[in-house]
Amino acid sequence: MEYNYLVIEGNIGAGKTTLAKKLATDTNSKLILEQFEENPFLPKFYKEPDRYAFPVELTFLADRYSQLKNEIRPRDLFQTKTVSDYYFVKSLIFSRKTLKDDEYSLYKRLFEIIQQQLTIPDLYVYLHVSTERLLENIKCRGREYETDITAEYLEQIQNSYFDYIRTHPEMTSLVIDVNQLDFVNKPDDYLKLKKVILDHEYKAGMNMLIL
Repeated sequence: MEYNYLVIEGNIGAGKTTLAKKLATDTNSKLILEQFEENPFLPKFYKEPDRYAFPVELTFLADRYSQLKNEIRPRDLFQTKTVSDYYFVKSLIFSRKTLKDDEYSLYKRLFEIIQQQLTIPDLYVYLHVSTERLLENIKCRGREYETDITAEYLEQIQNSYFDYIRTHPEMTSLVIDVNQLDFVNKPDDYLKLKKVILDHEYKAGMNMLIL
């Protein structure tokens, strides 16, 4: 199946960036990676979430919109497809769990205005990974500003992703349980995952697989 715009999403530490890079290389697609390390409020947010939630989410909103608006343009002759390791709705999902009610109300209004100007992916893939494994992956990659991430926070983010996917049947979504795979280090596992993503046509709404 040809997907001109493919999004690989997942919780923190799910391996979405690694998978997006592999798929982009194999399909000769343009690769879009989230530039989260450029957010100056992120390290402060992990230490004092109540204080820095609003500026960190506003910065993400502006940066994600600017990047996607600039990079998802009419395809050139050599790269007819695009693979991204995030989708714009990620801003709404994370902000719902980090912002106070009045802040979120304002934030959502801004989000909805901006989102109308962006392209919807042909296929939205969500990698489902258990909280325990996410914590292990986060620890292994050793980013100092991620050391304060809790299991409770990861579970809240995961539930927000599922809520969004379930309530947007107009989008073609594929939720894949990859807890039994090591697609980062085992080529066979990667090929298995690649096949279910690229070689099938999925109907609109929430599709689910366990590999």
